[in-house]
Amino acid sequence: MAQFKPLVFSGVQPTGNLHLGNYLGAIVKFVEMQKTHDCIYCVVDMHAITVPQDPAQLKSSIREVTAAFIAAGIDPKAHIVFNQSQVAEHAELAWVFNCVARMGWLNRMTQFKEKAGKDRENVSVGLFAYPALMAADILVYRATHVPVGEDQKQHLELSRDIAQKFNNDFAESIALCGHGDAFFPLPEPLIQGPATRVMSLRDGTKKMSKSDPSDYSRLNLTDTADIIAQKVRKAKTDPEALPSETAGLAGRAEADNLVGIYAALDNRSKDDVLREFGGGNFSTFKNALVDLAVARLGPVGAEMKRLVGDPAYIDSVLLDGGRRAREIAAPNMKAVKEILGFIG
Repeated sequence: MAQFKPLVFSGVQPTGNLHLGNYLGAIVKFVEMQKTHDCIYCVVDMHAITVPQDPAQLKSSIREVTAAFIAAGIDPKAHIVFNQSQVAEHAELAWVFNCVARMGWLNRMTQFKEKAGKDRENVSVGLFAYPALMAADILVYRATHVPVGEDQKQHLELSRDIAQKFNNDFAESIALCGHGDAFFPLPEPLIQGPATRVMSLRDGTKKMSKSDPSDYSRLNLTDTADIIAQKVRKAKTDPEALPSETAGLAGRAEADNLVGIYAALDNRSKDDVLREFGGGNFSTFKNALVDLAVARLGPVGAEMKRLVGDPAYIDSVLLDGGRRAREIAAPNMKAVKEILGFIG
């Protein structure tokens, strides 16, 4: 099998109101990964329009996600940070992949079923087909690794299936064009550390989400110290004391969530946290969690607000990142056209 240069790709949708789940589930991992990998971090604005968007709000959200990347510690000079719509090759390769992917594969995507609900006939074709665009996002750079949450693993498996089918279908042409026995890598998932799935502060069985009508269900990255304290202290718990080991968290979704959040913010294991707080009451633990959350999120939120106040700087980062991304994507897309038999 062909050897591919290690490269990480990941994208975040510009949906506004970035919260603790986005931070711990994705952005913190991005910051760590840049120390050991070459990374491309993309604000996937083309994915955002699979559902209706207000154009002014979308522009603001693209800048906010970019600000969060930089505020959290991603270096846009050492790595590539850009918004997806700047690189036309994403959409161009997505069409090729629409012709490679099978309807049955896309019909099995559980996220489409969840988002479309009972009104499946009335949603956009883009919402159905966007896993093919996600595959193009990754493979237009021939990226080898993708940091994903559990809810995105199915889409990454689809990306691997599409890459494998393209490599098989065009094996002879790939070899004739001088690309060996495979043009696309089969990207591997990177799932790391605790709290890859952060749950609602009001219901430990539901994922933390910006769409929850209660703002008390989530910690937004731009929340003030006072608001963080209010939300953590009001977070749902149960009447039992904290257990001394993780086995005692079984069946206690809210307790498990808060302990997981503490562990992730402090870069410790849940067992380590419970050794410190096990047997104690929730009020003591929540006070410690407030202090930790304010210490970790406060500087990120303050820097985000400063950066958002300088849109010219944010736009310059995205423009530079887009230029550098195109330098990788364009020759790869040209090679795909040659493999397919296109002229020009």
